[in-house]
This record gives sequence, C-alpha cells and structure tokens, in this order.
Amino acid sequence: MIDMIEKEDPVISEEEAAQYDRQIRLWGLDAQKRLRGSRVLLAGVGGLGAEVAKNLILAGVKGLTLLDHEQVSEDSCRAQFLVPVTAQGQNRAQASLERAQNLNPMVEVHADPGRIEDKPDDFFLQFDAVCLTGCSRDLMVRVDQLCSKHNIKVFCGDVHGYYGYMFCNLGPEHNYVEEKPKVVKPPADSNDGPEAKKAKIDPNETTMVKKTTSFCTLKEALEVDWTSEKAKAGLKRTPVDYFLLHASQLSFLSFCLFLLFPALPLSFYSVFYPSTVLLKFHTDKGRDPDPKSFPEDSQLLRQIRDDVLEALALSADLLNDDFISYCFSEMSPVCAVVGGVLGQEVVKALSQRDPPHRNFFFFDARKGNGVVDYFGPN
Repeated sequence: MIDMIEKEDPVISEEEAAQYDRQIRLWGLDAQKRLRGSRVLLAGVGGLGAEVAKNLILAGVKGLTLLDHEQVSEDSCRAQFLVPVTAQGQNRAQASLERAQNLNPMVEVHADPGRIEDKPDDFFLQFDAVCLTGCSRDLMVRVDQLCSKHNIKVFCGDVHGYYGYMFCNLGPEHNYVEEKPKVVKPPADSNDGPEAKKAKIDPNETTMVKKTTSFCTLKEALEVDWTSEKAKAGLKRTPVDYFLLHASQLSFLSFCLFLLFPALPLSFYSVFYPSTVLLKFHTDKGRDPDPKSFPEDSQLLRQIRDDVLEALALSADLLNDDFISYCFSEMSPVCAVVGGVLGQEVVKALSQRDPPHRNFFFFDARKGNGVVDYFGPN
C-alpha cells in the first residue's frame, strides 16, 4: 500500500471554495488542499517564467516567490505580460509583482531582486518546489542536487527561439493518485458463459488508484552514455533540445553537425570547439543575440559557424543561414506552450494528482509538436 505524503492540512475557506470551485470539481478537495499548502520558488521572470507564474497563481498555491535580478528591457515587455511598458529599467521581479498579485489575491506573491547564484543553500529549503527558468546548466545541476537531498521537487525550463523544454525531478519515490474507470467483476456463480465471467469496465463509475514512480537527478539525466547500443538505437528519436542542455560540453554548431552525421561518435563533435556558439557570443558581447542588432549579431554567428566548418574541412552549405533566425529572443507563443506544460506539471506534483511527465518535455514550434521522453538510469 502506498502512503500519500501528507502536509499540515490547510483550511479551505468558503471564499476559496468558491474561487477554486471548478478545479476542486476537476481534481478534488484533497488535491486542492495540498496545493493550497505549498510554497514555490520561481527563478527567472522572463517570458517563460511569467507563464508559469500565471498558472501557479491561478491554480491556488499558498505562496509564490519571484526571484530575478535582471532589469526590465524592451524585450521583456514583448516576451511577458506581467511587466508594464513603463517599467523599463526596473527590477524584473519587482515590476512583475503587482500584476501577478492581482491574478489571485488569495496567493501570497513575493518579489526578490537578488541573484540566485548568491543564495545560500538554506534559502531553497523553505520551499516545497523550486522552478528554474533561463538558468545555466551548472546552476540547475547544483540546485537540483541540493533539493533532491531535502525532498524538494525541482523543475527546470527554458525557451530558445522556436524551441523549448522542461525537466522535472520529483525524487526517488513520487506518490500520486490517478482516476481510472471502475472495473466491475461478475458474480462468482454466474452461469452465462465465459464472456459473462470476464471483468468489465463501467464507463459511468471511476475509482482512485494510488501509484508511485521514480525520478533521477538532472546530472544523471545529462550523463547518458551515447556509445551504448541502447542509446544509439534511440538516437534518431531523441529531441534536439536534449543536446542543447549540454551547452558546456557541445557547441551548437557541433550539435548540428551531429544531426547531419549521426554515425560518427559523439566525442568527434566536442573536440574541435570547446564552447557553444551562444556562450561564445555572450562572452564576446556580454549579452545574448539582440533582435535590434540582428545584422551585426547574425554576422558574428555566421562567422562562428564558418570557423567550425572550416576546421572540419566541410562546406558551409551543410549548415545554411536559416539556423541564425532561430537563435533570437523568447517567443511568446512558445513560452505559452512550454509554460502551460511546466505549470501543469508543478500543479500535478504538488497536488499529487495524475501521472507526471517523466522526465523531459520538448517542444518544437517549427513542427508544432511536443514530446515527453525519459533520460537517465532505468
């Protein structure tokens, strides 16, 4: 028998019951109580972070802390809807606070203008779930490992132009309930033949089934051995975004070449260029590619591509200029899709209702489809 993880039972007031009536009917009072007793940290209030914040606030968590040290820019105003256009130059978390709070006054929304890199370990322990958006790979691995030791649920996500992803680690044993159609067993003394003795599903009745599943850490999920036969067999169906997470190990250009020549060993693509194109761009320019500087930034990205292909004695035609246009900014529609899924997974995990995505979700706006896949030890 699976014991559900119970928190201190929060009281749902009549006002809250009216506010959350539709979702209580959808996933039940117990799930709403668990959600109502949960505090969440959301790091990064860009386009993706704003979508996640909206979904969590409307769902009715107890508290949400918006953590972001960045300032509101023109891009921020285009990518997310929580900051007013008059807030340029202000801290992004603080500028998002008023509109975020107005979504649901019953949720305690706080703004923290600090840097997540400067937060001590104890800071993260006050939350039931931590959601990281737009963070570096090393930072995500560090926070995930810390939270895993203290049974805190971890979610990560980001949007790169037309592509987006989310990852979740709900711990080595995550318990939840799933609503299933009720199976009706026939009477033991039935004499109506073998068909009548078979169990049947009653479409008018459902039952709650307790289940459990396990998750690995982000570090383990990113350490897949691609030289194994099993990994090679699944290589062609592996979403491209998975490899974008290996930014500190593979260059973006090397990854594109990897798609063109999958028969070559993975190590071939990592030895010629130690950093990603976008990381090198950020190092050289002190910022990410900016649509306002599209001609200049495109030329630099194109030059980096040419240098890599020349080092490999390959034609630049193998990777045409189209890739450049997908490297700029967060796209609001992609943020809405990925933020909807990410917010949904946080709600499901905290309420312990319905099976979670295990453990990656990838979205490709160019193709208009999303994929759920698992990476890590079996």
